[in-house]
Amino acid sequence: MILVTGGTGLVGAHLLVELTKRDTKIRAIYRREHKIPLVKTVFEYLPNCSLSHFEKIEWVEADLNDIPKLTEAFKDVKQVYHSAAFVSFEPDKYKQLRKVNIEGTANIVNLCISHKINKLCYVSSIAAIGSELNPEILITEKTAWNPEEDNNVYAITKYGAEMEVWRGSQEGIDVVVVNPGIIIGGGFWKSGSSGSLFYKMSKGMRYYTNGVAGYVGVSDVVHCMTSLMDSSIKNQGFILVAENLSFKKFQFLVCDALGVSRPKKEASPFLLAVAWRLDWLVHKILGKRRQLSKHMARSSTAITKYDNTKIKEALSFEFEPLESVIDDTANWFKSANF
Repeated sequence: MILVTGGTGLVGAHLLVELTKRDTKIRAIYRREHKIPLVKTVFEYLPNCSLSHFEKIEWVEADLNDIPKLTEAFKDVKQVYHSAAFVSFEPDKYKQLRKVNIEGTANIVNLCISHKINKLCYVSSIAAIGSELNPEILITEKTAWNPEEDNNVYAITKYGAEMEVWRGSQEGIDVVVVNPGIIIGGGFWKSGSSGSLFYKMSKGMRYYTNGVAGYVGVSDVVHCMTSLMDSSIKNQGFILVAENLSFKKFQFLVCDALGVSRPKKEASPFLLAVAWRLDWLVHKILGKRRQLSKHMARSSTAITKYDNTKIKEALSFEFEPLESVIDDTANWFKSANF
């Protein structure tokens, strides 16, 4: 039995597509039942799968901090893919982020230990990897995390979650950790995944930024995860980034693929600094959710480049070109008839 947490998220849904093609039992944890139909649409759209594959999934409702329900979900499980997480860059969500990402992951690790599972794959993030002062130096798996830096709340909790996974490796379970960049894929157009970027850009965007970040297609993330779990590789982490692109180029590629106008104005660091302060003021006065935090503004102009050599050599693997990933995702979005 294989257990997947976060089965109703972008990575979890695409992972389930791949796993249900195998001759093994699959159990998936969900927290919100209304998101299961979104997973079904992924099965309906992607090639070489069908609703018969979707019906192989045994769905279990459980919160990452509900130990009794999690314990039931672990019955007869031999492998665990832990992709569930709370994603937010809003500073006031820090306690919730800790509860889900750190405490929830600790619970998964503890149950993996007590149930003597064979292997655990944890989906972390490049946010949990250290940074380089020189933007031209590629960030690798060995780049040290600096807790003294002004890290954003999401990055802090993903790093903390990784520490729980590495603790598990010291207590007897085999683990692999993947650190994907910004994951591009379809099926979740209005949630917090990259699909929402396609939705927003389809409505038109006025501004672009010139920061640089790492991107990767969701199918490549799933391929690396399953290949690592099937291999003898253990107790190692891997950066999953296909290409380092500027936000400007990424936005232009998406707009071109969607057939909409490109943004024409650059959001300068000064403009972003004003914008996040106004956003904070609106949040304080009206109680509205933050749309742009200080860290988000800063990261949109930061240059961070990642080295994907380790995973390519470990699996003899080549990533799909990002332009192709964007085109495929845009075609899927257009077929959704928004």
